Amino acid sequence: MKSPCAYVVSTTAILAIAVALPTTVNAQSYPTKPIRIVLPYLGGTDFIGRWIAAKLTPALGQQVVVDPRPGAGGNIGHELVAKSPPDGYTLMLGAPPMVVNPLLYAKAGYDPMRDFVPIAVIASIPNMLAVHPSVPARTVRELIQLARGNPGKLTFGSGGPGSTSHLAGELFKSLSKTNILLVPYKGASFALVGAMSGEIDLVIPAASAIEPYVKDKRMRALAVLDTKRVNSMRDVPTSAEAGMAQFLIVNWYIVAAPAGTPRAIVERLNSELSKIMQSAETRQHIVGIGGDAMSTSPEQTATFLRDEYERWGKIVREANIKAE
Repeated sequence: MKSPCAYVVSTTAILAIAVALPTTVNAQSYPTKPIRIVLPYLGGTDFIGRWIAAKLTPALGQQVVVDPRPGAGGNIGHELVAKSPPDGYTLMLGAPPMVVNPLLYAKAGYDPMRDFVPIAVIASIPNMLAVHPSVPARTVRELIQLARGNPGKLTFGSGGPGSTSHLAGELFKSLSKTNILLVPYKGASFALVGAMSGEIDLVIPAASAIEPYVKDKRMRALAVLDTKRVNSMRDVPTSAEAGMAQFLIVNWYIVAAPAGTPRAIVERLNSELSKIMQSAETRQHIVGIGGDAMSTSPEQTATFLRDEYERWGKIVREANIKAE
């Protein structure tokens, strides 16, 4: 996965999909009433969503509130926003399940490429490949050698069928050409607990979630699944440095609106979000959870979303993954 900030407009078609919107709305008159940001999941989305809502309120001159709507892997919140009026008063803070779920569920209730207008990628939090200390592997190469020498013996904990961590495990197996047993848990946090207790051998949690356990040596981090190292764990190599440049698993966060939202509103929101995410205060806040603040244009965001949809689609098809 490319860094969100590296995305540029690749074709006029992408531009048309992203921002071919009415231009008759005067951005200066928006908003005239409160705005809600739907949060389809908890965790990092909730943390980041509440922060930007608090910062957007004075920037826009109207109350911006979060509206948590978790459930069905995020599909409840996704569908709610997709079917909301395209007037700029209902937004969504999306993450990878936004593009992954329609690939897994026969009836997700929305189309990520048609039902939303991408506004901005605002943050990313990398994941880490980590093992229990009992696993005799201190590098990714050693882990691959161990797995190849013991097919079906190593166990990998996921957050359940179709979860990002499940797909991450499938991607690792595909890239490394190994046979590792995937063990589904009821959530990523349960998988991490399973790894720390020694029930399973390896896991791929968010860097911020695994950090305290790596520092107290209850877990061993082998690689950060991003293009750069995590500041608080500088001794952990990146995927490329560990010999698996294509093994990139990042939790990204994107602000989107229902399809048909006027371009003037999209541009106003993008402008305000850019100011917020570029501020020193916000950058420090995001770094505090092991992430990076981002700021992309609507066009760059549309290209990024399309690439993520196609990348995960390939993984899902090759592994024949379906949500239960």
